[in-house]
Amino acid sequence: MTTDRDEGGDFLRAPSGREYPVISRAPSSYNPLQTFHLDAEKHYQQQYADLYFLRLAKLKPAVEDVAAEAWDGFQIAGETVRRVERVLDVRQGELCWVAGTVYMDMPLKPNILDDISKDHWISAPAPREKYISLDGADRIMLEDESGRLRLIGSALEGEMLVTGCIIAVLGTENANGDFEVIDMRFPDLPRQPQRWERDDIDAATKGPGGGNSSTARPRGTKVAILSGLGIKGDEAEGLRNDMFMEWLLGEASGEKEQATVGQISRLILAGNSLAEAAPIPSRDELAGRKHGKKYGYDSSAYNPAPTSHLDNFLSTLLPSIPITLLPGATDPANVSLPQQPIHAAMFPHSRAYATPPGQPAEQPDWFHSVTNPWEGDVDGWRMLGTGGQPVDDIFKYVEGSNRLVMMERMLRWRCVAPTAPDTLWCYPFQDKDQFVLEECPHVFFVGNQPSFETVLISGPAGQTVRLITVPKFRETGEVVLVDIETLEVESVRFEVYEKES
Repeated sequence: MTTDRDEGGDFLRAPSGREYPVISRAPSSYNPLQTFHLDAEKHYQQQYADLYFLRLAKLKPAVEDVAAEAWDGFQIAGETVRRVERVLDVRQGELCWVAGTVYMDMPLKPNILDDISKDHWISAPAPREKYISLDGADRIMLEDESGRLRLIGSALEGEMLVTGCIIAVLGTENANGDFEVIDMRFPDLPRQPQRWERDDIDAATKGPGGGNSSTARPRGTKVAILSGLGIKGDEAEGLRNDMFMEWLLGEASGEKEQATVGQISRLILAGNSLAEAAPIPSRDELAGRKHGKKYGYDSSAYNPAPTSHLDNFLSTLLPSIPITLLPGATDPANVSLPQQPIHAAMFPHSRAYATPPGQPAEQPDWFHSVTNPWEGDVDGWRMLGTGGQPVDDIFKYVEGSNRLVMMERMLRWRCVAPTAPDTLWCYPFQDKDQFVLEECPHVFFVGNQPSFETVLISGPAGQTVRLITVPKFRETGEVVLVDIETLEVESVRFEVYEKES
């Protein structure tokens, strides 16, 4: 009888004594803003018209400053352009410029009759991919508190305009009462804060410990942005999600890749973490169903698997990395913008990493369920993100499909959701339009887009903004990584091999 040791084997081997490096997660500096939070008591009896007046009152001075700088002393055929205060003060044949709110008169846009037909269980028209009419019936209007003026002219061709954006137009009124546009201006990018500006202010006003000191600020980290997990609760989706979790936790790679993953200091989930719920059943389907339970849990009316799978997904990652969770169009949050944070009751395991509801948080939560849109400082950079609804709605107004151009226009219009409330549901603000941008972000990301794209844009005062479209993870398997030092962006793709039948 022979053994492995007799043959020179090492069946029982002594420890090698090799020391393996201990890789730890890079720290994250996180300072969120409450820009889009609503009061606990919300009222919906107000008129939406006030929202347009608030937006115009806020942005009109900014666009007038830009227009005055561009058109001051401008002449055509010896006539000097004149500023007009109100839309109805425009006179026929006079060269002038005026500022107001754009309204797109488009017959194919949704109207109240469609909503009424749905309420009465009448079959409603299918959602349209575009609102643009092929017969040229669309009209561009400029309005303010005094009235409305139709805009025409070759200068409008190729321009991206949607309802709710504030612009200034230069031109003259013709005999038909239409305003022929020669040139136009936008408010452009607002002031951009310096990196670590808020932390420096907190440190100065609150003393030691009030802000993130310069000696403790992280360097060389990355932020991962993922959207469109689309968890349904079935087994088919588990493999790709498991691959991502194991990669992010450093369990599915070598030492070099583990060191790279260790530099990811925060994960941002940009909407649609759950798949879209089942559509509203028809009257016949309801009549054919048995009556459910009046009290207690009814498995025929509610499927807990998607939220349970999402909670397990989050609770697996949270011991290793902080997570910021934005709601999306398919998530269990209010439909109208700004969507409020998903309630902690949906996450029985993950909520252990968050402050209980109703209690003040001394520090930002490790698991932070936030609003959509969301704004905050991550490692000193101002970040602005949405779940994708505003860009998807702008897409229906315009020709073409370049999402980065739409995002750039949103910033230059200084409005995160310009088409709200016309074709995008939102809260009827009365005192302040929360969608108006007060400060320019350094990074602007939009989730649930068709593909990953990025570009760097600049403003008139030296502003620089990184624009990122984040694709749906369920369809593409892509996660976006943002280098915090350089703001360079890369994507990592996870694919599951499926054997061809």
